[in-house]
Amino acid sequence: MSSQEPQNPAAAEVVTERRGHVLVARINRPEARNSINVAVMAGIGDALLAADHDPEIRAVVLTGTGDRAFCAGLDLRAFVAGGLTPSDGQRRGLEAFGRFTSGSGGCAKPVICAAQATALAGGLELLLACDLAVVAEDAKLGLPEAKRGLFAAGGGMYLARRIPLAKALELTLTGDPITPAEALAIGLINAVAPAAEVLDRALELAGRIAANGPLGVQASKRLVRMAAFEPLADVRKAHAEVQQSVFGSEDAKEGAAAFIERRPPVWHGR
Repeated sequence: MSSQEPQNPAAAEVVTERRGHVLVARINRPEARNSINVAVMAGIGDALLAADHDPEIRAVVLTGTGDRAFCAGLDLRAFVAGGLTPSDGQRRGLEAFGRFTSGSGGCAKPVICAAQATALAGGLELLLACDLAVVAEDAKLGLPEAKRGLFAAGGGMYLARRIPLAKALELTLTGDPITPAEALAIGLINAVAPAAEVLDRALELAGRIAANGPLGVQASKRLVRMAAFEPLADVRKAHAEVQQSVFGSEDAKEGAAAFIERRPPVWHGR
């Protein structure tokens, strides 16, 4: 996929770039280990909103700048200084970021984390908010909040919904990091790669997703996530509603026709 000019200026704390049907959002605070402040939260939220409102975007890749950290979690200096109050222009993006990290949705399109370096505390919780994750083989992954007298309040407490209970308790109670190889073995992430190859691997994964019917992909994301976190009765109701709209779509007819005619499908998202 060919790269295009970034949509945000280089000085922005979140830079976005389109690569075909994929939107790449990059946290751009390497001097602060890509830690999270209001501008980062709003920037990620704005990127997710942009992806959802652009029918040509079929997947999002979230990554970071530099080789020190994908994201080091909350910017504690900004927190102590009281600098976490959003401006009016940041509120919409901040709300979208909140929905994304809460697990309640936040983006209908699949989001892939390309953690090119360490992801600790809120950085790991940001990774957990994504649907899929490719992680650098030398990165550290962990929730060290207990070492600071806190707990992982940004989604880390739901870790047992993703991995075995004993391992979730070990990670949150000790605060000790694990290696990407360990994370892969317990199903926390999808792939491990050399740091220089992480973004390319994530883009390749995003490309495989983007090649599929967008309505079916979005329905699959919604229903699989619901099945993991919500009552089965709610999932079955949503399943019936989504099946009717997806199976009756133009894309469903196109997928069947392309299969019969032995050609690549041309998706329209309707």
